Amino acid sequence: MKRYRMCAGKCSKCIGIALLPLAVCAIVSNLLLYFPNGEVLEPRRITDLVWFFHGILGAGILVFLPAFMILGAGEAKCCANRCGMVLSLVFAVLGALGGLYCVIISSLGLISGPLCDIGDEVYIYPFRNDSLVDNYLFNQTTWSICKKPENIILWNIVLFSLLLAIGLAEAILCLIQVVNSLIGFIRGLRERKVSARETIGMRTSDLPTSNKV
Repeated sequence: MKRYRMCAGKCSKCIGIALLPLAVCAIVSNLLLYFPNGEVLEPRRITDLVWFFHGILGAGILVFLPAFMILGAGEAKCCANRCGMVLSLVFAVLGALGGLYCVIISSLGLISGPLCDIGDEVYIYPFRNDSLVDNYLFNQTTWSICKKPENIILWNIVLFSLLLAIGLAEAILCLIQVVNSLIGFIRGLRERKVSARETIGMRTSDLPTSNKV
């Protein structure tokens, strides 16, 4: 059991350490979406899906919390008690949901395309009604329809793809921690039952001796 605690603690610590930089990258990537090609635009000219804060809130803040909790669970004392493992489990589920939220919004952002100026300051979503087969992602010749901001399509594709990958990685890591915490919690319960039985057995074996005295 002690060996398992050490392994579970190391696993939790590695997951927590991996989640922190991923959450930072998600927040930075989401912030960059507000400044397409490094330009400062009016809020109404920024792609609507960016305002869902999928990188800042979903893959960022909602992952920071479990990351710190999981790092705490990586310590031997936390992994050795049920309270620590239950808290780690709850926060890991929260992190997984945040990562999945980021994956969903990022996927929608990639499929529907950006808001852009097609000429004469007319901002629309030129690719929002595209089918999956004829999607702009597979037809680079259609990108020229967007005049401003410059390189807006490439900017969105790169950042939404990055957020999609980050959210997926975070969800997987948090789900691994969920399994790790569940196993640790179940093993902890079994260990307590065994310890209780051994204690009762020792007390029972001492009874004849005390009677003789």
